Amino acid sequence: AAAAATRAARVIGKPYKSRYSGRLSWLAIKGAPVRLALFDLDNTLLGGDSDHAWGDYLCERGILDGIAYKARNDAFYQDYLAGNLNITDYLNFSLEILGRTEMAQLQQWHREFMRDCVEPIILAKGEALLAEHREAGDKLLIITATNRFVTAPIAARLGVDTLLATECEVQDGRYTGRTTDVPCFKEGKVTRLNRWLGETGLSLEGSCFYSDSLNDLPLLEQVTRPVAVDPDPKLRAEAEKRGWPVISLR
Repeated sequence: AAAAATRAARVIGKPYKSRYSGRLSWLAIKGAPVRLALFDLDNTLLGGDSDHAWGDYLCERGILDGIAYKARNDAFYQDYLAGNLNITDYLNFSLEILGRTEMAQLQQWHREFMRDCVEPIILAKGEALLAEHREAGDKLLIITATNRFVTAPIAARLGVDTLLATECEVQDGRYTGRTTDVPCFKEGKVTRLNRWLGETGLSLEGSCFYSDSLNDLPLLEQVTRPVAVDPDPKLRAEAEKRGWPVISLR
């Protein structure tokens, strides 16, 4: 228990003494400002990329062309890793299948996707970190560039009620295959989060954000405590230069 408290102190923030037991406590002080704990999803709480895995799932089951689609999907993913993804081009490509498929069929596919592809990459240490912040009384929020269709069931599985994700347009009860609103990517994450903060009256005071990717640098720079999680080489170098914590959930 003492070791767990020490780890939490390094990552989450400073504990306070409970007036009831005199021991370190992670329960929120009644009336204290709500502290936000923000989490990227792919390659942070998950041991893989759910957006890319969704494309692979569709190809492996013969729903999409296993050669042409997979080649483009892989190319876009490499662009993402390199930090030069054209998000508009990628969304036009990846959301097209939603626009030509009935909602009931999509939901069935997603249930299979969750079982076969997502469950195996949910990280136990990621779930433990969420639990630590939950016990601390923090407000948990997943903020991801991956679209809401893919990620909403994953956030629910992880027990996180608040999700900011790239939005999929819905008309007359079905997806159009187009995105809507600001994509939740790079500076777009900051834009979307700031709007949400304005709507909720919350702030980034005392906040933390966990991410693996240099693409999230704009948001990492905004929070009180940025944490690099199993970071890509560019984010690792940036974190070391700035003295940010670097942790592993693998």
